[in-house]
Amino acid sequence: MKPSTAEPMDSVDNKTRMESGRNIPPALKKVLEWDVVMTKRFVSFMLNFIALRSLRTHCKILEYSCHGIAWLAGWLAFCWMIDKPEWYQMQVNLFIGLITDIVMVAVIKAATRRRRPAVNDDPFCIGPDKFSFPSGHVSRAVYIVTFLTWLDPVTFVLWPPMLAWCVSMCLSRLLLYRHHILDVIAGIFLGLFNAFLISLIWFDQESCVWVISYMTDEKLSGAEYGV
Repeated sequence: MKPSTAEPMDSVDNKTRMESGRNIPPALKKVLEWDVVMTKRFVSFMLNFIALRSLRTHCKILEYSCHGIAWLAGWLAFCWMIDKPEWYQMQVNLFIGLITDIVMVAVIKAATRRRRPAVNDDPFCIGPDKFSFPSGHVSRAVYIVTFLTWLDPVTFVLWPPMLAWCVSMCLSRLLLYRHHILDVIAGIFLGLFNAFLISLIWFDQESCVWVISYMTDEKLSGAEYGV
């Protein structure tokens, strides 16, 4: 009896939580219910493969490798410590994209308020991250890889590991049952859109030099003259 009722109960629970306080069009309800069912079937099928079951044990590491706070703090430190004028545009523009990604994901999640398919036990998951649509990890990974392969390409040798990381990130969000399939697909498109947006508002070398010089001057002032 339990196997036959688990899926409908979960679907009903998910549907009930989403409908609280809002009227969802019947067509959209059907799409969301289909997404719940297909996500379960897809994850169950993928876990039949030993390689993917092994990947699942490393999903938490992948999750932390694309966490928004880690990337913002780490990239700020990278901009602060590495002083190479030829890298200024890459440093500044990628950082701006990290900010726009977080803002767009937060706004969309707050607007859609779709619940995650499972209880989220991530200790860093606060605020809008209790919602599922779209996947912020996926949008960030797609944006970073698109930036470093299209907007400001790094050496071709690094492309395969970056693409492998991005694909693994997309799969891990499903294997960890953090997101539904449509959440991941939306994250992919949002990451591509964010890269396109950054290409439109691209900061030129002069602007990036000013930003980096301002940060560097603050650092040097505190280190050399704050005695």
